Amino acid sequence: MDKFTQAFKEFAVEKRVDLLGFAPIERFDGVPAKHHPKSIFPETKTVIVLGKRITRGTLRGVEEGTQFDIYGQYGLSWLSDRMLAITTIAVATYLEDNRWEAVPLQDLPPQIPPSGVPVKPELPAPNVMVDAKDAAVRAGVGEIGYCGELLTPQYGPRQRLQMILTDAPFAASPILEKPVCDKCKQCAKTCPLGAFASGKEKAVTVCGKSMAVAEVDYAICRRCQNGARPNPYHGAGLPDRLGALCVRSCVDHLERSNRVENCFSNEFRKRPAWQCDIIGRPSLQQSV
Repeated sequence: MDKFTQAFKEFAVEKRVDLLGFAPIERFDGVPAKHHPKSIFPETKTVIVLGKRITRGTLRGVEEGTQFDIYGQYGLSWLSDRMLAITTIAVATYLEDNRWEAVPLQDLPPQIPPSGVPVKPELPAPNVMVDAKDAAVRAGVGEIGYCGELLTPQYGPRQRLQMILTDAPFAASPILEKPVCDKCKQCAKTCPLGAFASGKEKAVTVCGKSMAVAEVDYAICRRCQNGARPNPYHGAGLPDRLGALCVRSCVDHLERSNRVENCFSNEFRKRPAWQCDIIGRPSLQQSV
C-alpha cells in the first residue's frame, strides 16, 4: 500500500468512516450513461464508497414498537444528511488538499427521473444518479442480499452510504467473495403483507459476482406500517426498509448465525415481533 493510500485510510478512520471501498472506474463498464460516474466527472479514476453504521440501538424503539423518531433521525435523515455528509466532505477536502479533485455524492435513488434536458446531444439528461448500492458492490463493500438491501460483513443491512468520485488512482478493493446472505428467507417469512409472496428471485450480477435477490412488490412496501418509510428524497425512489420488520428480521438472523462482525452481548430480538396489517391494525408474530 502506497503512503498516500495509507494516510487517506487513516484520515477516514479518524473521521469515523465505518466502511470504505475503492472501485476503479473500469468496474463501471456497461453501466448506462444516466447512472455512470463519468457522466458527472469524466476524469474519474476511482469511485470511493464510504459509509457509517446505523447503530443497533437506533433500531431498538422500532423493534419494540414504542419509538420510531429515533430511527428516523439517527438511522436515516440525520445520519445521512448531517453526520455522514460532514464525514464525506471532510474526506473529499482531504483529497483536494492533496491536489486530487473530489466529487461528493449522496445516496440518491437511481429511480429518480431526469429533471432537465440534455445540454449536448451525446450527454444524458440531468440529473445523473449513481446507484450507491451497486457502487458498493463494485467497491467490495458488500453484496445485495435476498431481501434486496446491501449487506456488509461488518453490519449486515445496518449502514448508510455516500460516494466520492476522484481522479486519484487508488488501488482497487477486492470484490467481496464470502457471502453474507445465506438465503434464510427470514425477510420473506416475516413480511406480514406478502411483499415476497411470488417466491420468485432473480440473479443480479455485478463485476462477475452473482447474487440471488427476491422479487419484492415495492407497491406493497410503500403501504407497510411495520417500520418501513417513504423514500426520503423522492417519491419515485424505493421505500426505506432498513427499519422494517423484514430487514430487522435479517439483522436478528445474521447476528444469531454469526454472519456479521459487529455482534453484541444480548440478542437483538428478545420476544415475538409485533406486526400490523395493510391498514395498520396490530397483531403479533407467533414465531420468530
